[in-house]
Amino acid sequence: MARESQTTREQRIHAEAMTEFDEVQEAQADERRQCVEDRRFASIAGAQWEGPLSDQLKGRPQMEFNKVQSACVRIINEMRNANIGIRFSPRDPEAELDDDLADLCAGKLRADEYDSSADEAYGNGSEEAITGGFGAWQLRADLIDPDDEADERQRICFEPIYDADSSVYFDLGAKEQDKSDAKRCWVIKSMTPTAYKAEFDRDPSSWPKDVTSTTFDWSTPDIVYVCEYYRIEKRKQAVQVWNGPTGEERELSAEDYDEDEDFAAELERMFALGWRLKAKKKREFREVHKWILDGGGIIEDCGVIAGKYIPVIPVVGKRWFVDNIERYAGAVRYVKDSQRLKNMQLSKLAEIAALSSREKPIFTAEQIAGHEIAWAQDNLRDYPYLTINGVDENGQPLPIGPQSYTKPPTIPPALAALIGQTETEIREILGSPEQAEKLLSGVSGEAVSLVQQRVDGMSAIYLTNYAKAKRHTARVWLSMAADIYVEEGRNVRVMSEDGEADFKKINAPKQGANGELLEGLTFERAKFDVYADVGPNSQSARQATVRAVSSMMQMTQDPEDLKILLSVALMNMDGEGVGDVRKYYRKRLVQMGVQTPTEAEQQEMAQAAQNAKPDPQAAFLEAESQKSLALAQKAAADTRKSAAETAKVEAETVEIVYGLRGGQGQMK
Repeated sequence: MARESQTTREQRIHAEAMTEFDEVQEAQADERRQCVEDRRFASIAGAQWEGPLSDQLKGRPQMEFNKVQSACVRIINEMRNANIGIRFSPRDPEAELDDDLADLCAGKLRADEYDSSADEAYGNGSEEAITGGFGAWQLRADLIDPDDEADERQRICFEPIYDADSSVYFDLGAKEQDKSDAKRCWVIKSMTPTAYKAEFDRDPSSWPKDVTSTTFDWSTPDIVYVCEYYRIEKRKQAVQVWNGPTGEERELSAEDYDEDEDFAAELERMFALGWRLKAKKKREFREVHKWILDGGGIIEDCGVIAGKYIPVIPVVGKRWFVDNIERYAGAVRYVKDSQRLKNMQLSKLAEIAALSSREKPIFTAEQIAGHEIAWAQDNLRDYPYLTINGVDENGQPLPIGPQSYTKPPTIPPALAALIGQTETEIREILGSPEQAEKLLSGVSGEAVSLVQQRVDGMSAIYLTNYAKAKRHTARVWLSMAADIYVEEGRNVRVMSEDGEADFKKINAPKQGANGELLEGLTFERAKFDVYADVGPNSQSARQATVRAVSSMMQMTQDPEDLKILLSVALMNMDGEGVGDVRKYYRKRLVQMGVQTPTEAEQQEMAQAAQNAKPDPQAAFLEAESQKSLALAQKAAADTRKSAAETAKVEAETVEIVYGLRGGQGQMK
């Protein structure tokens, strides 16, 4: 069978990608359209009147009283104030370095998030999920210093995906919420035709004609779409399983190395460290292939990228499967009708108020003739009185006083009742955060907590789904880290939960407790379960720690315990200019053995111990102690010498007596 050429293969892959994308996009087009409408409804002025409603009320007041936006902002703020803590749990608790490796993973993840401004990616994705129902962000490997051609080290970056509801699609077979089971992914990016031609040196007019038959229009006079296409590929691989000196396992394959010599050298190094071959097996290997394509073909084959998951992370507001179609909704979807009704009612009230608000007298033309200007300007000049004609031009008497009065419009009772009912409906759907602000003094803390729980209950589902997305993000990051952070002896920057930076050396052997060489920290060995814990943000957590420690200080009188508790409280202080104070008390706790020092702190303590000048008093006491010990040892030696001489004399005496008595062995 002839081998498929590169051109034919690319054409086949492009055709498969286009065909499957049409199926996915067509199946989810209605849901994604509603997501976009929801985001417009909450964010864009005038969008709440879009559609047939605006045409029906054309020429009438169309005012917006956007209660949806304030509810969304409240949920977004609650999500940002929450802290999603990621834990890497070792699968083998008996492995000596697993805890240290888990700490390394958590610290490096925080550092990568901070270095690439992941908060923007998380913030944009969560806001789109809250308002529209669907958001996303992505992970990408990038050079640490793109300007340094000699530095080939990479790091993992977090990037936002804007308008994810109209630009991110997964294959229809992916049922998991985080899409960890997805086999295909399309990330669509729109460009102007000028920008497209400048970046890719391609022209949509040169595309094959058959692309016009696709459901999705990849090129319009104003926009050209380019797609990042990810596909999971699986293949079998020969693997060697090795056992480490402390019981851990590691799988190696020759395909992971560029040269056979490198693979042989790694096996030799592991054998020297105490690793032994356990078994050989075949393993199904999962990898991610990426292409950049447009409606005309494949622009670039990016090859196999780092990690074993598609590095696109979806986050949803609410999610269901109905009629085998995945459906999304945010906080806006089910309050839109109530919000529209509220706008219509208040606009009607504004229209009524804009009409005459006072009674106007109605005169005949003969009564007012010649006095029109005075009556028209009365509201501006405030004349002391106004006049009318008593007789007509023929001298005939005219009626005295106005013929009647106009009546100000009244609010229909049905409209007044409906306004109150609409407000109630909006509160039931969006929640009523005002109740938490109306708590009276003297109310118990338990009551306050119950009220706050009711208020926060409206955002619980969004926070839970956001935590699921963060958990999968950490899982994707971990699989990418094993392929990116591979340089031997590389120092990587890590970050603690408090934001303190440190450096750790990876891919270098470490010395065990008995002096043996052990496998050092390496992301290739990081086989962890990932968990996401929802809790308060770091500032709130520190404040809670200070309150708890302050209460504990009332329960003990031990001076040492009070010193430790006071140091913990001061280390968790918040405020302007307290950073140095917190560092001082952390150092104090480390010296007391309460907290585990970082590698940098260990080096600093060792350096301080080497450079410390001896205390004269301590040196004198040490010399006197050594002198006393030497005298005691000399006295003991003299005693032993005297005892030996005494024993010798006694032996000689016994021998003499024994000889005088004829060797009878009888002595008195």
